Amino acid sequence: MLGIAVTPAVAQQRYSSPDTVLITPNGDILDYVPDDRMRVMRDNRGRTVYVDDWGNVVATVMPADRYFARGGDDYRPRRDRYREVRGYPETSPDYFPPAPESDYGDELTTSSVPEMREALPGDIERQTLPDADFGGSQPLPDFNGNDDNAALPENGVDPNAEFVPGPKFVPATALGKLSSAEITALQVFLDREGYSPGVIDGKKGSNVTKAIEAWQNGTGETLDPNNADDILERLRLSGGMAFTTYEITAVDAAGPYVASIPNDYAEKAALPHLSYTSTIEMLAEKFHMDEAYLKDINPGVDFTIPGTIIKVVDTGEKKTGKVAKILADKGRKQVLAYDENGTLIAAYPASIGSADTPSPSGLVTVERIALNPGYTYNPKINFQQGANNKVLTLQPGPNGPVGTVWIALSKPTYGIHGTPEPSKIGKTQSHGCIRLTNWDATELAKMTSAGVTVEFVD
Repeated sequence: MLGIAVTPAVAQQRYSSPDTVLITPNGDILDYVPDDRMRVMRDNRGRTVYVDDWGNVVATVMPADRYFARGGDDYRPRRDRYREVRGYPETSPDYFPPAPESDYGDELTTSSVPEMREALPGDIERQTLPDADFGGSQPLPDFNGNDDNAALPENGVDPNAEFVPGPKFVPATALGKLSSAEITALQVFLDREGYSPGVIDGKKGSNVTKAIEAWQNGTGETLDPNNADDILERLRLSGGMAFTTYEITAVDAAGPYVASIPNDYAEKAALPHLSYTSTIEMLAEKFHMDEAYLKDINPGVDFTIPGTIIKVVDTGEKKTGKVAKILADKGRKQVLAYDENGTLIAAYPASIGSADTPSPSGLVTVERIALNPGYTYNPKINFQQGANNKVLTLQPGPNGPVGTVWIALSKPTYGIHGTPEPSKIGKTQSHGCIRLTNWDATELAKMTSAGVTVEFVD
């Protein structure tokens, strides 16, 4: 369908000017002539893209000097492009740490979408969620316009369910007058430790306070969030300063991305994937950051140009361990993960239930885990969405109804899953399920297996 193979030069001469090249979604130069029927479109950043009959982006027109500057005489190893800006304290937004001892490579990626295909522990499936026994348990967005992506319970919740109180933590020290960079340093430290503050945004909030309290409970130590020197020393011991630099690659810039995510499920089903809508959205999730904050610390940067050096936070090594029990604390809006010794080893801000559709109380178990799941909409099982009265298959992606992870629970229609809107986690309600950021849900999934107990507490 796409024509005969020719040399890359011929393809480039026909479809691009001398100043541009055609780059595939994998970051390579297109090595064949696109079919004449191929559509020429503009993406949401104004770039020219070639799209096939199935809606897949085949190539993106990119500046030749930007692409080829990565090679030739101008090439410098990535570690040589890390630069230290002197004269600023290490918590300043203008601080750039020195180059690492070795190239970052895959170490800069996190437990989110870029690593969906790495080796997984036992009891984890990598497959489309089956319609037969999962269609009713797949969460759907709230179609009244609220920002919710979790499932409604089929039979409601027993109003006579026993009240199960959650654990009591020692209150955290109140945060004083801290700069945005100092709060970022605190958030990065907690994120590295596995006591997630949610999105890293350089702002105070309940998610940060809850993370400090969980960290103190899990470690037995006391953390003074206002002691900048102590936080910096803890950062140094856990992998280095909070801020680092990252070079945007051709693969980062090429995607694939979608122009926007529609609300209607029939329109969603027509998309080849429910992936990110922009490079900056992808990078923000990759580094556990709020999109607006990533833009703020990189003023004037065009995130679509390969070779651009941007400032990001360094989330360090991923949390590891084996989870034996999970508490879904509805009062704290937090998921607490314990090992077999009863030690709290990880905690994540969560959206859990609402007054209208509360989560259950009591014990359930993890039934199965699916990473990067597809989604089947069945109006006979799910809610009626708009005018859609047929079964629809939605492709996987971080902007899907359950994000990048589904941890199915033994109680029908309930699960722990990701979300397309990480900045709202812990600040909004859900329809009964447990919503985490995509990266937190993936980290928890990789430490959890089928049979793990999940207890809902108030």
